[in-house]
Amino acid sequence: MPKIVFNSPDGSQHVVEARNGSSIMEAGTRAGVPGIVAECGGALACATCHVYVADPFRDAVGEVGDFEDEMLDDAEAERTAASRLSCQIPMTDELDGVEVTVAPEQ
Repeated sequence: MPKIVFNSPDGSQHVVEARNGSSIMEAGTRAGVPGIVAECGGALACATCHVYVADPFRDAVGEVGDFEDEMLDDAEAERTAASRLSCQIPMTDELDGVEVTVAPEQ
């Protein structure tokens, strides 16, 4: 199973295994990663799974969709070029080792 590295705002790190096809958000909430609130459960109706994708993986996770783009505009934490909603990134073997930083506010 591919792994995700979650970096928390407090400096802690959580390495989580994910099933192919599940989202980064699903893997994070299943593992209890702090800061991945996921109020809407992945329905793209909130921005409480906001993460910053590490540079080496930004192309691999794909482009931000139109609705995700709108939701990121309303995110509590600052939006950057690395911002993504983790519910919109499906895990694949190619993303093994993907590193994300959990946004400091959700």
